[in-house]
Amino acid sequence: MKLIKNYLYNAGYQLLVLLLPFITAPYIGRVLKPYGVGVNSYTNSIVQWFVLLAGVGISYYGNRQIAYVRSDRAKLSQTFWEIQLLKTLTTVIAFVLFFIFLRVYRQYTWYLWLQSLNVVAGVLDISWFYMGIEDFRSTVTRNTIVKLITVVAIFIFVKTPNDIGTYIVLLAVGLILGNLSLWLKLPKYLDCINFKGLRPLIHLRPTIAMFIPQIATQIYLILNKNMLGIFSGPTAAGFYNQADTMIKMVLAIVTATGTVMLPHVANAFARGEKEQVKRLLYSSFNFVSLLAVAMMFGMMAISRYLGLMFYGPGFGPVGQAMAAESIVILMIGWSNVIGMQYLLPVNRVKDFTWSVTLGAVVNIILNFPLIKLWGLMGAIWATVISETMVTGYQLYVVRHQLEFKQLFADLGKYLLAGVVMFVLVYWLDQLWQPKTLQLLPLLRLLGIIGLGVVLYGLVLLATRPRLLGDAINLLRNRHTNNQSEE
Repeated sequence: MKLIKNYLYNAGYQLLVLLLPFITAPYIGRVLKPYGVGVNSYTNSIVQWFVLLAGVGISYYGNRQIAYVRSDRAKLSQTFWEIQLLKTLTTVIAFVLFFIFLRVYRQYTWYLWLQSLNVVAGVLDISWFYMGIEDFRSTVTRNTIVKLITVVAIFIFVKTPNDIGTYIVLLAVGLILGNLSLWLKLPKYLDCINFKGLRPLIHLRPTIAMFIPQIATQIYLILNKNMLGIFSGPTAAGFYNQADTMIKMVLAIVTATGTVMLPHVANAFARGEKEQVKRLLYSSFNFVSLLAVAMMFGMMAISRYLGLMFYGPGFGPVGQAMAAESIVILMIGWSNVIGMQYLLPVNRVKDFTWSVTLGAVVNIILNFPLIKLWGLMGAIWATVISETMVTGYQLYVVRHQLEFKQLFADLGKYLLAGVVMFVLVYWLDQLWQPKTLQLLPLLRLLGIIGLGVVLYGLVLLATRPRLLGDAINLLRNRHTNNQSEE
């Protein structure tokens, strides 16, 4: 039950992080126009390299290490402060390198300085600690108010195409305040310690080992926007960002299981419960497949008019990009289970690193010719192929430890339900063509989505996959137990 609650909290947290641009996107697209949106996306993609450097691999490493020592309060306190001090040091180094970069790169200088507030937000982010101790409620509840205030501020202060800088600052300050709020609850979990006895540098080598896969996984998004901005202009980078934001918002619901399961599986592995680790993995993979297949086909079916509907006139190419990128919902969903929920918790960091490095290399190689040939769609297809390579490699390296029959036992049933749903939803979307955010088109879109969900569920009820059968049996057993207690 705790796992389910943590999944819901983390899914909510991941959605919340992406919800702010999603809620404001229709307004921002119409106010800042494609060029303004593109400038924000392009400059942010540059600064994200320094955010990554400042964070090293701490989001992965810190989560796992806290999970290892969470039962010992003294070790927990020491580990937290050592990792956080290391993160502070790397942030200072990142800022020095950022200053040197701006001495060389002379474009969009003012916007890049404003974007650098995101580096400050990164050093204050201790969500990895709460995820390690499996307190997901704190990260959700303490950020919600800040995010809502940020949304209101954007509608109040961003009024014209000249307010690009204001928009950048509001987003960054929202992150800073949200991350600061996480520090208020720390005294509940940590003891006072002697800072002279801390050895933060002992964590440097393993965080660098985690940093390689983390930066590799970010290359798809950051490098694609960098190269689109260079070869096709900031507007194309903005189109890519808008399509990717929509896909990542849907994907957050799927990958939320990874952050929840990582500390849980790591703790089970530390106790030597290897069979329990596999059982957790099979259940998680099955659940992710059920969600990812539905969301992949659903996004493909409704994406054609989604760009125009949410972002406004001029954003038509976003819909086509979303349709193609929908494939990564399933690919990343699977690689999240194998990588985040198995390879990292059982300390097979090298295999995880090789998988994402392969994806990054493939992405870089494909970007040059594909972006030159097809611009936006070239970057999208480079991303899809790269993510497919990551998933394929991870499945290859675990072929002797995991049984593929158990992993993919019900995949055919999910794909059948997804295809049936796609046919209906795509036909209705073409029939009604919801292109604006007026009430009737919006209700039509929501109706299409609702019908798709119902149809997907009906097909699953007819085919009875194992996960659905287990859920039905669980409800029956609870009902029987409640009756017997009465």
